[in-house]
Amino acid sequence: MGRDQRGDAAEPPAFVQAAGHPVRWRLLGELARSDRQVHELTALLGEQQSLVSYHLGLLRKAELVRARRSAADGRDIYYRLDLARCGRALATAGGALHPGLRYTPPGAPAPRPARVLFLCTGNSSRSQMAEALLRARSGGVVAACSAGSRPKPVHPGAVAAMAERGVDLRGARPKHLDEFAGERFTHVITLCDRVREVCPEFPGQPATAHWSVPDPAADPAGRPAFDAVADELAERIAFLLHTIAAEPALETP
Repeated sequence: MGRDQRGDAAEPPAFVQAAGHPVRWRLLGELARSDRQVHELTALLGEQQSLVSYHLGLLRKAELVRARRSAADGRDIYYRLDLARCGRALATAGGALHPGLRYTPPGAPAPRPARVLFLCTGNSSRSQMAEALLRARSGGVVAACSAGSRPKPVHPGAVAAMAERGVDLRGARPKHLDEFAGERFTHVITLCDRVREVCPEFPGQPATAHWSVPDPAADPAGRPAFDAVADELAERIAFLLHTIAAEPALETP
């Protein structure tokens, strides 16, 4: 009689344990769309704040969710889903059940037309970097723009970080968000906690999201801070392109 081949692990993989609860699964779904504060998640889920905070704590312990204090109000905390880590955890979970279920993350999707506006306060670093990265990663198929509520010159650190990644920011200029008043976008993404609080509404009900990204110009680390932000933006934009690819095609006039 053949030997019974059983799995090596008696416990479910960490991702299954962390994501398997209905409340935690809904939290992951909301954070996959946008960084959120706990009171926003409480309202979206219709659950008590103490319960939401408890499950957020478990997701942070599993290192699927990160937290950072708001630059607008240090008493507030933004929670962010680590999508890349979720992808690796899913791969591990599938392989633990059966070798044929090892998950392979998909490659970059074929770019689809969209109009995306990135906003921050100064339009000098984060939003300029995001605009340039999205344009480069999509081969110009996605119309990427950026602006700020209080524009100031593009930071040399942002130019240097982008140059190292093959993206030229030398001709970029700061723009006030009023330049885009009345324009239609498919996505409006705020990168600064302060500008999120003053972000105007745009026609056509664009999909909105907040990426709570620290200001590299305010970091005493200097150039390494710009590199860290560039890496974070590149990761987020890779997932944004998957989101755009899964949406209905952009209607053109």
